[in-house]
Amino acid sequence: MINTWSTAAGRTRRALRAVRDSSAPMTHGLIVLCCLIFALGPASGLTPAYGSGDALAAAQRTYFRHWGVVPAQLFHGPVREALTPATALFVHGSWVHLLGNMLFLFVFGVMTEERMGRVEFTLFYIGCGYLALLGYAAANAASEQSLVGASGAISAVLGAFLYLFPRARVTSLLPFLFFLPMRFPAWVVLPFWASLQWLAAGHAGQGPGVAYLAHLVGFCVGFGYAWVRYGKGRGAKRGTGRAVVGDGRATKVRSAPAPAPEGENPS
Repeated sequence: MINTWSTAAGRTRRALRAVRDSSAPMTHGLIVLCCLIFALGPASGLTPAYGSGDALAAAQRTYFRHWGVVPAQLFHGPVREALTPATALFVHGSWVHLLGNMLFLFVFGVMTEERMGRVEFTLFYIGCGYLALLGYAAANAASEQSLVGASGAISAVLGAFLYLFPRARVTSLLPFLFFLPMRFPAWVVLPFWASLQWLAAGHAGQGPGVAYLAHLVGFCVGFGYAWVRYGKGRGAKRGTGRAVVGDGRATKVRSAPAPAPEGENPS
């Protein structure tokens, strides 16, 4: 047991050093934080204290309702519920949910943070993510389902990225083309993705599933912020870039198919 904790502590220290030395420390720091929170929570299944079977399922429901957004409680519950659109950004419902979101934060967050700066990017990420979840909750005010996940904030990063780097080439994997990697400029890929979210939001119900509306709100808020903050006459430097599969640097965008869904957890 001691050796296990020593190994985990060593890996955590190395991860923190990598964050400190990176060109986008807040992006990498958010990824590390979300991964740590998930690993320590009941959804990961890695912490024996939560039990197993029915006990684990009950712990997960309680955990999601405490830290996630429950629209019916947000507007009619205690004052502490006003914090949940912020805390929900760091909670994920499954390994797939977590890894998908962190992939997209890694892909699009680095260049966006380098353009905005550390402090502004962090405030932008949390503020837009809060508004995305708040917008979803307002449209589904009677829902008792808990809502967790960072994809509202990550969608805002995509919106800002679209304005700041419209000509950056993004490698996409398209299912209807047998997942062949194809490169398109961001001004083609990201509006197409936003259109899919809009269409899906029109057919989504209030039950467990994907909160497409949170994606759409986040994307629009992120794009609007970048437009106002870095628009014409404000010294904007709207950059280009080139997408690659695998590793890339500050002027490149790594490939990814689409942002992971915002998770609503069934009760």
